[in-house]
Amino acid sequence: MKERAGIERIENEMVMQTGRMTEMLRKICQNKKAVLMLKIGMVALLAVAATLSFTTPTFAADVDVNLDPAVHPVLNLINKLVNPLMLLVGAGGVVFCIIMGVKYATAEEPQEREKRKQHLKNAIIGYLLIFVLVVILKLSIGPLTNWMVGNTTATTTAATTK
Repeated sequence: MKERAGIERIENEMVMQTGRMTEMLRKICQNKKAVLMLKIGMVALLAVAATLSFTTPTFAADVDVNLDPAVHPVLNLINKLVNPLMLLVGAGGVVFCIIMGVKYATAEEPQEREKRKQHLKNAIIGYLLIFVLVVILKLSIGPLTNWMVGNTTATTTAATTK
């Protein structure tokens, strides 16, 4: 008898939890921003899963791998595109920061002024972040290339000694 009452209580709790989850899901589906964030998250999750599934090095010990023909065109493309893109992003960032600064200076209401001040701060942070990431990209290309060539050489050596 006590077991049955306990089971019914658990079933009722599960029904209530399911109802709450259904209601939360309904609210999320009605919120366009939440649906967009959910889609972005799912795409990112799929990208990570695909990346992880194709990065297993189990085949490399048995095959002579030479990645130079694939690496050099990519490095050349990155080196050719980074400087023009930096110029474009830099000019766009400066123009955007100037526009945000003018909007901040012309805001009359305190709430609007704070809102525009926050937008200006975010624009400057994003602007600086882009430059830091590009510098990291430029600095990491050499070591990553050396690491890849070293691993390819080690794999080729291991495959030929078998």
